[in-house]
Amino acid sequence: MTKSPMLQIDRRSLFAAAAASTAVAAANGALATPDGTVYEPRGWVGRHKRLPILDLESQQDYLEGFRIWVNTDVNQAANDRIDRILAARGIDPKADLPLEQVLANLKDDPIVTLMPAAWLRVQQLMWRTLDDHFHAHQDQYLTEMEAADKVGPGSLELNPKMYVPEYTAREIHMQPGGYVGNMFAGQLYHHGTNEFFNGNNYQDETHDARAAGVRTPHDGKVRRVLEFGTGIGQLPMALKRRFPEAESWGIDIGGPMVRYAHMRANQLGLNVNFAQRLAEKSGFPDNYFDIVTSMQFYHECRAAEIKETVAEAYRILRPGGVFYPLDGNPTTRPKSAARTFRTFWIYRWNHEDWQMDWESLDMIALMKAVGFKIEPGTGQNGDNIMAIKV
Repeated sequence: MTKSPMLQIDRRSLFAAAAASTAVAAANGALATPDGTVYEPRGWVGRHKRLPILDLESQQDYLEGFRIWVNTDVNQAANDRIDRILAARGIDPKADLPLEQVLANLKDDPIVTLMPAAWLRVQQLMWRTLDDHFHAHQDQYLTEMEAADKVGPGSLELNPKMYVPEYTAREIHMQPGGYVGNMFAGQLYHHGTNEFFNGNNYQDETHDARAAGVRTPHDGKVRRVLEFGTGIGQLPMALKRRFPEAESWGIDIGGPMVRYAHMRANQLGLNVNFAQRLAEKSGFPDNYFDIVTSMQFYHECRAAEIKETVAEAYRILRPGGVFYPLDGNPTTRPKSAARTFRTFWIYRWNHEDWQMDWESLDMIALMKAVGFKIEPGTGQNGDNIMAIKV
C-alpha cells in the first residue's frame, strides 16, 4: 500500500501555531499544516469527500461491488432455496414460522448459509480497513475535527461527561467501538454506510429522498425539525435543504457521530445544529418542534427506550406537529421464513442487538397510548407511520 500523502502534524505545537488557519481550512473541508498551509488530499466529488489514499478507495470500491453481488444474486439464490427446501417438506415458506423451526430446516444448507457468511465477511473487512486507516492517521483527522468544533454556521454540543447507557454502547453493525467508543465513529459510519446503500448514497440521495417524503403538519408550518438518533446528520441536512428557513436539529448519544456531522454540515455550508443527547431525554422545551423524525433508529433501541422516545416526541412537538419515524412498521410487514432467517442472523452476527425488540413492538399502539392521532393510510404493509399531536 502506498504511503498517505497527508502531512504529519506535530500535535504538541499544533494549537498555538495554527488555530486560526486550521479553523478556516476545516470549514472548507481541507487540512492545514502547522505553518498554515492548506492541504486537500484528493478533493470532493459533489458532496462526497474522497478517501485520501487511492489504495484504500480501491479496496472499498471492491468491497462495495462484492456486497452488491451478495445483496442481489446471492440473496435471491438463498431466498429461492429457502422456499424450495420448506415446500419440499410440506411447510409453507410464507407462513409466520417459529424461529426454531426455521433454523432447524435451514442451518445446514450451504446455499442458504452462504449469503450471511459472505455478507458478514465483507462487513468485517470493510470495518477493519477503514478503522486501520483512520487510526494510522489520527493526528490529521483529529486536527480537522478539533478545528471545526467551534466553526459555524451550525452549532455543536458535546457532553463528554454525560451518562452513556449500556444499551447504547454496543458495536452495532460490528462497527469497531460502536457509536460512542471510537473517536472516528463518524468517519467509519459515513464510508461504511456508503457501502451499505450499495453505492447509491454518495451524494446523500437516499436521505434527500427520505426527507422529501417526510409528512408535514396540516397547517403547513415548518419552523423547527428534529431527528432522533441522527448519526452523522444526513437527514437533518436533507431536511434543511427541503425547509431552508427552518431550524434543523439532530441529536445522538454518539459524541463522535455528531462531531463529524457538525464538521460535514459546515463543510457543505448548511446551518444545522447537532447535540450529544439521548432521544428519550432530549432536553428540548415542550411544544418546540413542528416535525420529529428518525431514520433507521428504532431497531437500535431497546423496547423500554422506544416507548420513552415516543412519549418524548409527543412532549416536544407542538399541537398539530408530526411524528414521522422512517423505520417502517414491523407489525404489518409480510412474514416469511426468509425474513425470519435474515432477522435472526442480522441480530446474532451483525450485532443488531435490539432488532428482536423492534420486531415485536406495535408502534401504532405505542403512539396512540401517549396521545398521538394516527394519520389514516399510514403504517400499512410496513409503511411509515404519520402521527399527529392533538
